[in-house]
Amino acid sequence: MPRHSNALIVLGLGLALLVIACGGDKAEPKPAATAATAATAAKGEGELCEEHGVLEAICTKCHPKLIPVFQAKGDWCEEHGFPESVCPICHPEKGGRPAGKVSTDDAPADGTKIRLKEAETARLAGIETVKAMEQPGGARLEVVAMIGYDATRRAEINARAVGVVRTLHVDIGDTVQKGARLATIESAAVGEDRSRLQAADARVKAAQAGYDREKGLYDKGLSSAKQVAVAEQDLAVARADRAAASGAVGMVGGGGGAGLYALTAPIAGTVTQRTATIGHLVDLEEPLFEIVDTSRMRADLDVPETELTAVRRGQEVAIEVEGLGDSEFRGTIDYIAPAIDPATRTAKTRVMLANPDGTLRANMVGKGVVSLGAVRPTVSVPASAVQRVGEVALCFVKLGEGEYEARRVKTGLASAEMVEILSGVKPGEDVVTTGSFVLKTETLKGSIGAGCCD
Repeated sequence: MPRHSNALIVLGLGLALLVIACGGDKAEPKPAATAATAATAAKGEGELCEEHGVLEAICTKCHPKLIPVFQAKGDWCEEHGFPESVCPICHPEKGGRPAGKVSTDDAPADGTKIRLKEAETARLAGIETVKAMEQPGGARLEVVAMIGYDATRRAEINARAVGVVRTLHVDIGDTVQKGARLATIESAAVGEDRSRLQAADARVKAAQAGYDREKGLYDKGLSSAKQVAVAEQDLAVARADRAAASGAVGMVGGGGGAGLYALTAPIAGTVTQRTATIGHLVDLEEPLFEIVDTSRMRADLDVPETELTAVRRGQEVAIEVEGLGDSEFRGTIDYIAPAIDPATRTAKTRVMLANPDGTLRANMVGKGVVSLGAVRPTVSVPASAVQRVGEVALCFVKLGEGEYEARRVKTGLASAEMVEILSGVKPGEDVVTTGSFVLKTETLKGSIGAGCCD
């Protein structure tokens, strides 16, 4: 008896009709189910029919409407009334199951073939193909990237003591070196601290002289050890007072006058903000200047929660920014946030980028392409080559002139242009792009419901 064959679909433009080789004349209505068959029909389609010993989904005893389908395919055992490929009497070794996977959804079975009636049909139907490509460098993940300053190279400068701005030495856009003067501020508090420092210096000198005198007398036997200890204690207290006064003055730095001090740059970079103005009364909390070293910038990537398992520290990232043409900036992931944003379901991932000429600017938006490398091998096809029927992803592969095959594929990462194919399509195979929707639609027109095709 003939062996079980793959489903074959023939497409003709004349009537825009696909004829499925496993289809046939409409079967007579199924008789009312017996109690036994009704119980069998309630079973899952992936289970065996206990009464007849074949897969429930293709049991022709329980579903006689499938009989003409298998007869049209040439897969029929007249003697026993089962598909020849799964006949439990002729082929008990098969256990009533076909060699291929039986579809229980609305999508065409994997391997379903479609043949065009005429060579010109593909052109008239607008069917185009491209070769599936092995992705250079492995799989890639495309995400949104936001450019920002490197936090370790950004400084906000506040006043060190309450006072009035007397002189401005820089303005926005100026490039400064570390330690450069930004502004001179006059402060009564600084004047008091410097006065206390001068007084503390004087007390230290007096205490040092008193100690030296008592120590000399003690060495000559003219003073007691107690008097020497008291003098030493006075010297220690004076020195402590001077250290405190010196620390307060040192915090604000010098300035050229009793109450003046200079506000200086803690890092080298560019002045990007200035709120200080001459005569302005400043306090300790108000930022007066911002300085940024833009020779290195940061890119924050929003990585979807579902793709985090493929992302690792050290992976290379290429950043493309809107408005900068073909310019590309490269770096590696050095931080992945331990928390997921509850609103966007993404995790922040950080990449540091060299920016020697200052091309990158804070708050620029671009695309980050993460090279997943050896995480897994990958094949990529255009997004238009992937069609979906429910939860099933399909690609249509060209086998020859006018002949195509439906493939159930497993997809991975996807961008607006490309989709990663983890299984189902090999590199170099011709996949249908334009026209794939037509092929999908026509295969669904001929669907037999239960799924009997290989």
